[in-house]
Amino acid sequence: MQNLVRISALAVLLSLAGAAGAQTPEALPGASLKGLLQLAKERNPDYASMRFEAQAATERVTPAGALPDPRFRTELMDITRMGEQNPTLLPANVGSTRYTLMQDLPWFGKRDLRRDIAQLEADGSRGKADGAWTELAARIKTTQAQRHYLRGNETLTREILDLMLRLEKIAQVRYAGGLAAQQDVIRAQVEQTNMRNELVALEAERAQADVRLNTLLARPASAALAAPDLLTALPSATQLDHDTLAARARSRNPQLFAEEARSRAAEKNRDLTRLNRYPDFTLSISPTQYQSAVKEWGLMLEVNIPLQQSSRRAQERESEAMYAAAQSRQEALANQLLSDLAESLAGLAAAQSSAALARNNLLPQAELTFSSALAGYENGKVDFATLLDAQRQIRQARQTRIKAQFEGQMRLAEIEKLIGEDL
Repeated sequence: MQNLVRISALAVLLSLAGAAGAQTPEALPGASLKGLLQLAKERNPDYASMRFEAQAATERVTPAGALPDPRFRTELMDITRMGEQNPTLLPANVGSTRYTLMQDLPWFGKRDLRRDIAQLEADGSRGKADGAWTELAARIKTTQAQRHYLRGNETLTREILDLMLRLEKIAQVRYAGGLAAQQDVIRAQVEQTNMRNELVALEAERAQADVRLNTLLARPASAALAAPDLLTALPSATQLDHDTLAARARSRNPQLFAEEARSRAAEKNRDLTRLNRYPDFTLSISPTQYQSAVKEWGLMLEVNIPLQQSSRRAQERESEAMYAAAQSRQEALANQLLSDLAESLAGLAAAQSSAALARNNLLPQAELTFSSALAGYENGKVDFATLLDAQRQIRQARQTRIKAQFEGQMRLAEIEKLIGEDL
């Protein structure tokens, strides 16, 4: 029995040790675009500050529509009782004590307008925060696409470098057999050196892109990042209808939403300024105490007189101008958004066409040309310069495809920023 218990305990310990050994460190960010966006939403300090400002603006709505705090006043009258006693501050020992409770009352509708203005300003702050997020998300998407572009170029350069190594060997064999000049070998070596220099430059650019991405994620600049996954698939032509996307941009773009809120707030402020033509009130009630008893009650209504009409007319003209300026800003922003949307859609269509042309035409033609040039060089019918030109055509075709994919991702990120959501 004891042996059985010991065996069972040993099995449990081994299973726990195996589970602990199976645990892996937390995966590095950088592979998934979705994970990068989630991490940025949680940690980016600029976006966090905008969210807190929007929250603060929301908290201003309730105080804006509230009545002012009431005021209380105490007046001790005749504290020497006509000179019959030393001064005193006891209400029961003075001639009389008046207690006044006052409440300011704005003109009808002013409180509602102030609350509406505060609510619209809060909406504008929320739209500004959403706009900051769409801008941040677009920068992350663009940087991730750039990382993919640089890695693709690096992979392509290494493949071409391997190809040049093979071409150098072919040139060496032909040179050893007296079928080619030594210059062919040297040119192959020069091409390899140029590609190694390009690799150094690409690695430096990739490191810089990683630093930018880490900055957006509020991580240390030199923190490690995982290699990016496959690029996001570009939307179909039906999803890129200009009129549909323009309507989505008008209704969902956060910057346009914020400007619309500011415009409506300016309109409400104009209405509030017009109401300043009418007076505000102060209502108070005043019980008066004689010795230990309250024997008098007073009621007061105070009205401010809006006498400075020239000043108020200037304020009204100011509010009218501010409202017109807000409307003009909203219209200008809408026009700019639609222009940027049309430009990005045209750029995306061009990038898709360029990528398809490189994939379906340029690359097959370049590969066929290279195969023909390689066979011709091995048979002595083509010189080494022609072979190098054919190799460069392959590289250029593949670079064109990679660059077109990168351009498409950049345009897609810009479109999604303009419409305020993912496609």
